[in-house]
Amino acid sequence: MVCDRKTATGVVEMAGKNIKVLLVEDNPGDVFLLQEFLKEVTTVVVDLMPVERLSEALNYLGKELFDVILLDLSLPDSQGLETFVIAHHQAKATPIIVLTGINDETLAIRAMQEGAQDYLVKGQVTGDLLVRSMRYAIERQRADNALRQSEERFRVALKNSPIFVYNQDCELRYTWVYNPSNGLTVEEMLGKQDLDIIPVEDAQRLTTIKRGVLTTGIGTREEVSITIKDTTRYYDLTVEPLRNESQEVVGVTCASIDISERQAALRDRKLAEEKIREQAALLDVTTDAICLRDLNNEIIFWNKGAETLYGWQATEARGQNASELLYDEFSPEMEAALLQVVSKGKWQGELTKLTKTDKEILVASRWSLVCDEQGKPKSILTVDTDITDKKHLEAQLFRAQRLESIGTLASGIAHDLNNILTPILAGAQLLPLKFPDADERTRHLLEILEINARRGADLVKQVLSFARGVEGKRITLQLRHIIVELGKILKETFPKSIEISTDVPQDLWMVSGDSTQLHQVLMNLCVNARDAMANGGSLSISAENLLIDENYARMNLEAKEGPYTVITVSDTGAGISREILDRIFEPFFTTKDVGQGTGLGLSTVLGIVKSHGGFVNVYSEPGSGTSFKVYLPAVGGMETLTPEELPPQTGHGELILVVDDETAIQEITRTSLEAHNYKTLIASDGIEAIALYAKNRDKISAVLMDIMLPSLDGLTAIRTLRKINPQVRIIASSGLMSDNKLSAVAAIGVNTFLSKPYTVNELLLSLHKVLS
Repeated sequence: MVCDRKTATGVVEMAGKNIKVLLVEDNPGDVFLLQEFLKEVTTVVVDLMPVERLSEALNYLGKELFDVILLDLSLPDSQGLETFVIAHHQAKATPIIVLTGINDETLAIRAMQEGAQDYLVKGQVTGDLLVRSMRYAIERQRADNALRQSEERFRVALKNSPIFVYNQDCELRYTWVYNPSNGLTVEEMLGKQDLDIIPVEDAQRLTTIKRGVLTTGIGTREEVSITIKDTTRYYDLTVEPLRNESQEVVGVTCASIDISERQAALRDRKLAEEKIREQAALLDVTTDAICLRDLNNEIIFWNKGAETLYGWQATEARGQNASELLYDEFSPEMEAALLQVVSKGKWQGELTKLTKTDKEILVASRWSLVCDEQGKPKSILTVDTDITDKKHLEAQLFRAQRLESIGTLASGIAHDLNNILTPILAGAQLLPLKFPDADERTRHLLEILEINARRGADLVKQVLSFARGVEGKRITLQLRHIIVELGKILKETFPKSIEISTDVPQDLWMVSGDSTQLHQVLMNLCVNARDAMANGGSLSISAENLLIDENYARMNLEAKEGPYTVITVSDTGAGISREILDRIFEPFFTTKDVGQGTGLGLSTVLGIVKSHGGFVNVYSEPGSGTSFKVYLPAVGGMETLTPEELPPQTGHGELILVVDDETAIQEITRTSLEAHNYKTLIASDGIEAIALYAKNRDKISAVLMDIMLPSLDGLTAIRTLRKINPQVRIIASSGLMSDNKLSAVAAIGVNTFLSKPYTVNELLLSLHKVLS
């Protein structure tokens, strides 16, 4: 079959460069004829290098690279198949087409078996046939090289992985095997079916699972046992359909992890668990968390109520040490409870425990000692009831009662206090004028008197402001002026060791508010930042426009859809520990020394911001500084949006892998992306993300990866994806803003970082950035 000139020429031109050909031919007439053939059928320049002897060809191959070799088998210094073997050994990476006058089918077959790309007989060759053969040889060689490179990258990625990966065709014959952990070698598996290498019962079970995937085209994940060479091993098996370019299912791709050690531990406790399972149906009805543990503190039963309360599934909790699973550190209360239940048989009280997400909860706990038939203690039964919300409600009630008392008291005595402080303050200001010749000590005492009188007046105002709610005249104002003015004041009054910087855009949106109160908010935050930097540092005040959409509002319950002006006050100070972070907005709570703080500064900030319809977020870690973000609803008077704030371009059908363990975030992100012409794949943990990417790497355009994931964290998953494909485009996402975490993300080559909660526009802009 001979292709037409247009087809042949077009494909050769696809090579994107001139074709360099080494012609090994001792007949000048044949050389001339080949040159004419090539001129007729292609517009691409073919650089033909003719040589008459094999030795000359080997000399050129040692110095130059060629796209293809045309080789005659009958040469003055070499004859027959040996000619090809020698040339192929010298240039294994270059495709060789045998072009000879020997019309011998046996010789042609042997040459192809030795690695020849084609076998052409002189007298039967046309220009189109020659070009087509050359094109095919070049493209096949390139495809082979690309395949080898891809396989090498995949091999490196899985080199130290415990995952056993393999492919099977539609007949379920092994076509590719890597890192086998079943006791067999690759050679023992290739080309065979499960029935050929494992017992019939195990093979039939595996075949049923894989046939189901071949039939439905839907992947599955199951735990299976396989007996090989008299050894039974247990595996966590994932089976996904393997598709060709036409999306037809042509086989399955499987990944398995050996979990035999975990299964062995479960079998050791089988007898004890059987007794517990008989009562499990009844125990699972209760909403209380019921846990049974042996005297070594290892969990042997975990009901549905415990799964719901603590987040750990029963399969995860069983066999774990209860103290390590539920307590952050050594708990004296837990030790006292353990001693009492062993000595008296019972104990009850309140304990603080941790959930799977490291959230502290308060439980009413009841412990009972369980004995065997001989009366010997064998385990401890614990029943926990979550009273966290109850305690929070009680605390809120007590706090509300205290605030009401403070408001009543403050309102009743504020007038009298101000009447008392007014003459004191006035007198302190007038006395220096009355006695201009007073000595320095007297002037200093008068100065102290004035300062403390002012502090007393300010304290009364703050108490009133917090206790009965802030009030003030609201006007439409531009926060840029307040921030610029505040920056000047801070530079003049704060220590020189603190560097002050401001960053406010010219098109900052307007807000409706009381300028004095908003000035007080920023001043309180800046004073706290100053106190956190005793040895100096950097204090920055910035502002930005933010359009909050449904996506953002669902992630932050205090937010509402609409435009916001966001002010950020950041410092490089000592930071705030997690334990203290939850209490910083409580009235009268302070970490400062006695006499240096009233504990009303942040309470006042929160009260003012909420009265303006806004909210406050704070990000901090010890040693990494603190960042307060104040969100205020924007009002009329907005200027034209900049190009960066306009809605970004929608997608073009790109496939995005979304990795997040929160179902709500998965669904809203999927909906948002598909509404803007993207396609999505969803993974709930790092292991699933790696499996999906390995299967769909040529289709996935970008990966949106949450950093905090169960099973396998986001940073480790990103590193693995980078090993599979160094060019993978990754957007990291997290609700954590610490410099340490941002540095770790940047160090592994993430294309961009998207902070939670994010708007749809922020998500689309990030995708547009990494895909462009």
